Amino acid sequence: MSVREKINPEFLYYYDQGKCLNAYEVFGAHLVKDKDFKNVGCEFAVYAPNAKRIQLVGEWNGFCENQQELYCVDSKGVWYAYLDGDYEWQRYKYLIETHDGQKFYKADPYAFYSQVRPSQDSKVYDINGYEWHDEFWMYTHEKTYDKPLLIYEMHMGSWKRKPDGSFNMFNEVAPMLIQYLKDFGYTHVEVMPVYEHPLDMSWGYQGTGYYAITPRYGVPKDFMWFVDQLHQNGIGVIMDWVPGHTCKDAHGLYKFDGTFLYEYQKDEDRENEWGTVNLDLGKGITKSFFISNALFYMNYFHIDGFRVDAVGNLIYWMGNVNRGVNEGACQFLRDLSYQIFNRDDRVLLMAEDSTAYANVTKPAGIGGLGFSYKWDMGWMNDTLKYFKLDPVYRKYHHHQLTFSMAYYYNEQFCLPLSHDEIVHMKGSLLNKMPGDEWQKFANYRLLIGYMISHPGKKLLFMGNELASYDEWHYEKELPWNILTLPNHDASCRFVKELTTLYKNEPAFWQKDFDPMGFEWIMADNADQSLYIFARYANDWHDHLIIVMNCTPNTYDNYRIGVKDADYYEEIFNTDKDIYGGSNRINPFWLKVEDYWQDNRPKSILMTIPPLGISILKAKYIEEEPKEEKKEEVKKTTKKTTAKKADGPKTSKKKTTKKETK
Repeated sequence: MSVREKINPEFLYYYDQGKCLNAYEVFGAHLVKDKDFKNVGCEFAVYAPNAKRIQLVGEWNGFCENQQELYCVDSKGVWYAYLDGDYEWQRYKYLIETHDGQKFYKADPYAFYSQVRPSQDSKVYDINGYEWHDEFWMYTHEKTYDKPLLIYEMHMGSWKRKPDGSFNMFNEVAPMLIQYLKDFGYTHVEVMPVYEHPLDMSWGYQGTGYYAITPRYGVPKDFMWFVDQLHQNGIGVIMDWVPGHTCKDAHGLYKFDGTFLYEYQKDEDRENEWGTVNLDLGKGITKSFFISNALFYMNYFHIDGFRVDAVGNLIYWMGNVNRGVNEGACQFLRDLSYQIFNRDDRVLLMAEDSTAYANVTKPAGIGGLGFSYKWDMGWMNDTLKYFKLDPVYRKYHHHQLTFSMAYYYNEQFCLPLSHDEIVHMKGSLLNKMPGDEWQKFANYRLLIGYMISHPGKKLLFMGNELASYDEWHYEKELPWNILTLPNHDASCRFVKELTTLYKNEPAFWQKDFDPMGFEWIMADNADQSLYIFARYANDWHDHLIIVMNCTPNTYDNYRIGVKDADYYEEIFNTDKDIYGGSNRINPFWLKVEDYWQDNRPKSILMTIPPLGISILKAKYIEEEPKEEKKEEVKKTTKKTTAKKADGPKTSKKKTTKKETK
């Protein structure tokens, strides 16, 4: 069926009501092929109900006016033109004239491709014909609620660049990225917006061509190949997606037909703090545009998920809770989730939301917004504020690390350490940390260890694993050269081994959203800034105990209460010397004793490392290790001397104040 035939009353009704799911099949530029699949023509269609006249200007007519016109084919304002010939790869724009005599050169909102910036032209592109080879992934990958979900957030233009500083293309990035993600155990990559945007500095968040993959990194089928290759290697692809606001560039959606067609009509609803304009997602045509857009990326690019930007600005008018709930935008989110999950309920729909609005991750059918996960911005803010404190003062802010579990089970959370936290003079993760160089790196390891150990899915921005002193800069690649320095190389090794451990230990993710999957063992020891908690797998015997020390003091022979196991094995310690630590570790199995501690009848004695996390795994055996094995272990457990003034301190305290019980 031709585009002209699709422009019928039924289509127009659904489009106007916000119920159109395939608007991209009608609007835009569509090649017409003969029986031999040769291009013989091109159909153009655009929605501009308030235009007086629309002309098609392109390469073939020298971008001259008064050469080719589109004709309004219905009362709703759909304009159409058909041209004979092969127009693939040709550049074009719409020249829109308004009733008051104004003229606007507009890019095609539904174009599948565009000319590389600084050009603002759309390009005719054949979106069909890619041959996919990701059948195994598409048919077998599972829902992630009780599975590991470890996301690597990346900006395509600054992960790695060519020696001359130019961008790597999608097909050049994929082979390097795949091996890197597999080495770290990442399950998904989240690409910051890769649809067309005019300004590199916006990182893709100020879109103008929502259906057009940006030509900075290749053609659309290059991105299809990129996704295909990741899928073939068992890695999902999430797309950063911004339906809430758009930039004011004259060639974009802004005042498309001379009126606020897709935006809010009132200034107080439309203008925002970012210098962009808010789009009215309660309006039928805007809803049809963006729901069709999400399904377009699922259908044509096999996208596995969407991280929706600035959800708080959608839930409340201008993000201001005092102005009340924006019901139109909330209904858009519910309709979006329904349509996405109706096609594939494994797709991830993630909300970047800092509000306390309830039921963000509850199904739309029971009054929720329908998201799979919500970024836990409260956890992120409280955690980073805490870690910026000198350890001397942390005891006065002990609640900042315990508070998250007071509300955690209200939603299904993902813990983010994203790009937003290491730009605009906020400092890198390492530079946020207090103390001398040794303490900075120890605190950095402590932060990452706490994130991985805490319930919830995980997201790390690219480069966080390098422990750089510098903030992220979009105009150049990550500082890979710092891996030649011992501290940074050790930090990268630390992250790699920790993320691999996360993926391999079911207790870290199997009961993420089940209250039975987490238990505080010690939550109130503010004086020593100690946090001790347990994480459980489906079989509670398979559990981990996390011992977290947020001071530079070492605690030897420290007794903690545990579950009814035989021994505990330390399977990870952030203070290992191979990570740059002081090696205050527990290299031998820790025997469970019948000694009451922390309101538990069983306990162990252990060494708690300075500014570190010790992860202990329960072990069940029928008999104790043989005597000769014990002697061999003892020889390896001589205590290392405390570091000098610039390293960790050793506490004189040998037992807890409860030891006398």
